[in-house]
Amino acid sequence: MAEQRTIARPYAKAAFEYAVEHQAIDKWSDMLDFASLVVQDPKVEEYLSNADKTQLMADLFVNICGEQLDEHGQNLIRVMASNKRLGVLPSVCEQFMAFRAEHQKEIVVQIESAAELSQSQLQDLTRALEKRFARKVQLECSVNSDLIAGMVITAGDTVIDSSVKGQLTKLSDTLKA
Repeated sequence: MAEQRTIARPYAKAAFEYAVEHQAIDKWSDMLDFASLVVQDPKVEEYLSNADKTQLMADLFVNICGEQLDEHGQNLIRVMASNKRLGVLPSVCEQFMAFRAEHQKEIVVQIESAAELSQSQLQDLTRALEKRFARKVQLECSVNSDLIAGMVITAGDTVIDSSVKGQLTKLSDTLKA
């Protein structure tokens, strides 16, 4: 996984820099997202892993994507195919989206709560998190009844565990020490 991220990083960075320069970040996001989905299709994935001819791989991939890729997106696919790197497209897309979020001062925050949160709770939480992270916050919420009560907030490397389950685990660890 780490190796894929390392291989994908220069492609993601080059694509992002090009997109910023040409004011086409949204367009590139869509193109990379689509190409990432195509490469993850089991039949395409199998074909790409067995194909020896890089030009044939690139042509096939560009034909599958059709008009979803512009000329510059097709060039990226051809370069990646010539280096036999089409398999890392999902990681390229993921890193491109991270560059985009950083550029637009956004952060995606996962909220795992013991019960469904009301709209007012979500608004209050969004405001508090935007203040804490000094960024625009996009919430991704899920419910996990195993938490008993409370929630776990994950934003990048930051984890805030205010669940009862987390508090009980911490107390148990303290008592064992």
